[in-house]
Amino acid sequence: MTTTNGNRASGPAGIPLDYEPGDKNAPLTAELPEVATGDVPAATRRLSRRRIILRRFLRNRTAVVGLVGYLLLAAFAVAGPYLSPWTYTQIDQTAFLKPPSDAHWLGTTQAGRDVFALTAEGLRKSMLIGLGVAVVQTLVAATIGSFAAYYGRWFDKVALWVIDLLLVVPSFFIIAIISVQTGQGRGSVIMLILLLAGLGWMLSARVVRSMTLGIKGLEYVTAAKYMSVSTPKIIFRHVIPNISSLLIIDATLAVASAVLAETSLSFFGFGVQAPETSLGTLIAEGQRMASTYPWIFLAPATVLTLMLIFINFVGDGLRDALDPSSRSGGRA
Repeated sequence: MTTTNGNRASGPAGIPLDYEPGDKNAPLTAELPEVATGDVPAATRRLSRRRIILRRFLRNRTAVVGLVGYLLLAAFAVAGPYLSPWTYTQIDQTAFLKPPSDAHWLGTTQAGRDVFALTAEGLRKSMLIGLGVAVVQTLVAATIGSFAAYYGRWFDKVALWVIDLLLVVPSFFIIAIISVQTGQGRGSVIMLILLLAGLGWMLSARVVRSMTLGIKGLEYVTAAKYMSVSTPKIIFRHVIPNISSLLIIDATLAVASAVLAETSLSFFGFGVQAPETSLGTLIAEGQRMASTYPWIFLAPATVLTLMLIFINFVGDGLRDALDPSSRSGGRA
């Protein structure tokens, strides 16, 4: 609405106009005053995708509990050996199969070793193996799956043939055989990480391949191709970042799978070997005396159960936060 004060017109919000209404030389619009950025309400500001994912994750109480619990277990694995007056290799000649006491907070084993120190060291080894396997397995699956889908033709056929072949191979027996044949290296943490990751990436690679088939025909990938961008750059800069949601969830769940696999191998004597220890070796040692000396079995079994529960909580929370169609995380 325009008002006139004497011979001078003023536009909306009292903005003065230098021209009379109806003047042919008058501009079509008048300049409006600039609005300060700080005056924009916070609710109307655009959130980045990272902040949206973080807010959805933090709104999920179960996921937050899982993350906090896992971090506390990690802190125990790191700080536990420094808190205990005993190391996991020390033997107390005066305390064999002793229950929890002031000297040994979680009791001792039949060899006189401190259960608290053994549990902290076993948790540290199992966490290290789980995280290492998850990282290596996810990298291998993302690389092979995306390259197979992008190149297609003979490369895709060979990759699928290798994946199908490895899927029918009994990985447990292969790991057991290789562990025995490597002699002194059979208890090596690096060897276990490579074996578990090398025989656990196939299903993830198939999923990555399927998602890449749907992405490689999109406009931004086609544009990068016509701009003569090399294939590895297209895959690592445009394809893999757009399936990062799947890769993050897969890596999180792979931690739990790797810990269970390592525990099973160590339980049957094919994983971490003495004098080193892991949760699997402790459970194998304690299960024979679980009814008479339960503290040897309960400590590592409880820690293992809590760790798997917390990892699954975090994995479910990440899945809901990264999935736009999920309502579990609430609105951003």
